[in-house]
Amino acid sequence: MRPSRLVILLWVLLIVVLLVVEVAEITHVFTLPIQSAIGDPLAFVFALVFTTILALVGAIFIGIYVTQRIMSPSGFTPFEEEMLKMRQEISTVRESVDRIEARLGRDPAETTAEADRRTGGRT
Repeated sequence: MRPSRLVILLWVLLIVVLLVVEVAEITHVFTLPIQSAIGDPLAFVFALVFTTILALVGAIFIGIYVTQRIMSPSGFTPFEEEMLKMRQEISTVRESVDRIEARLGRDPAETTAEADRRTGGRT
């Protein structure tokens, strides 16, 4: 499932806002003196509780995602299934070629060595 353009735009906007805030903090465009944060116990407790709640919500979402990925019966993707079929078909074709070479009186190992010499070892 591909995210919509609106969701992508909102994430990009959020990242840009966070980058602007970080640059403003580094360049001292605005700063919050540490004394005011520690001096006001109510603000400190509020910030601590708010951060804890956000961390718990994030951990819950990550846990839900990981659990869903572990518990979902995920087999091979369609691409992987196609590659496995193709591998089986190549094995079948190789066996058929070996049988034809055996009927013609050629040694399949010798023919394989000749093909490797021509292709530089690529199969």
